[in-house]
Amino acid sequence: MTEMAQLEPLTGAEVPPGTGRRHLIGVSDLTAADIDRLLGTAATISRSLEREVKKLPALRGRLVINLFYESSTRTLSSFDLAAKRLSADTMAVRSSGSSVDKGESLKDTALTLAEYDPDVIVIRHPHIGAPQLVAAATRARVVNAGDGKHQHPTQALLDLYTMRASLGRLEGVHVAIVGDVLHSRVARSLIEALELVGARTTVVAPPTLVPRGIEAMGCEATSDIAAIAAADVVYVLRMQRERMLPGAAYVPSLREYAAEWGVTPERLRRGQVVMHPGPMNRGVEIDPRVADSGVSLITEQVRAGLVVRMAVLYDLLVGGAGAALEVE
Repeated sequence: MTEMAQLEPLTGAEVPPGTGRRHLIGVSDLTAADIDRLLGTAATISRSLEREVKKLPALRGRLVINLFYESSTRTLSSFDLAAKRLSADTMAVRSSGSSVDKGESLKDTALTLAEYDPDVIVIRHPHIGAPQLVAAATRARVVNAGDGKHQHPTQALLDLYTMRASLGRLEGVHVAIVGDVLHSRVARSLIEALELVGARTTVVAPPTLVPRGIEAMGCEATSDIAAIAAADVVYVLRMQRERMLPGAAYVPSLREYAAEWGVTPERLRRGQVVMHPGPMNRGVEIDPRVADSGVSLITEQVRAGLVVRMAVLYDLLVGGAGAALEVE
């Protein structure tokens, strides 16, 4: 039996006039309809992964380059596997061991990769705006896999997919985001995405880790950890020490942070679910008894990352032609 998921193109940002290419650089490139379509496509793909043969022929002959300037486990591996499960060719380029070590600029790296005529470049970079630079320097569609503390749109999509699968809805869901919001691209993307689907967000963090004026994004903010009790989803963030200013003391110590803002069983109520984008620092932002409990959706998020990123690649490359995804 064949299942059909009719797709339409993303409404994402365009590169310079005349190229007609589409990208996924931030959540602002999406509409609520885009999100609903992508999550539906991911659900169809998920069913295909239950078969013995898991590959789909949708992107045969296409080239996806993963250009990563920061360390990654979940994002890089899921994008790589997503492309391969759609039968695309893949190439991974990491800054370590490449010409970047010799001082090559991002623009020159992008111009070099452009000569291989890639269909998609997935980029993770420590500097805000790197995906836009690659989009301007190549004809490839560009997917932002994280730029500094700015955006991580596919993480937000996989989180929405996980929430909807667990709770059965997104509209009206209350999510408490707990931890280092100041340095988190995940938090920024998720807050925007939750706003688009009609969910409510409360940010919970020490005052030093709450971005000034974050309420303008449509969320509430508090430093009271007790506020997480009102949420349906408790979304935990790690301390991103790699993005913190050298010598800056955002919290007195990690031990005190864990005591004041760590998510423990005692701070949760019955019926809540807990999420974490990884990597986790067990015993700091999240108690191992929570991470390994039945309320944790952390492993579900990892599986969602694969099918959602497959859906994004398919939508960018094939969906715009009005084609249907066929799952035998």
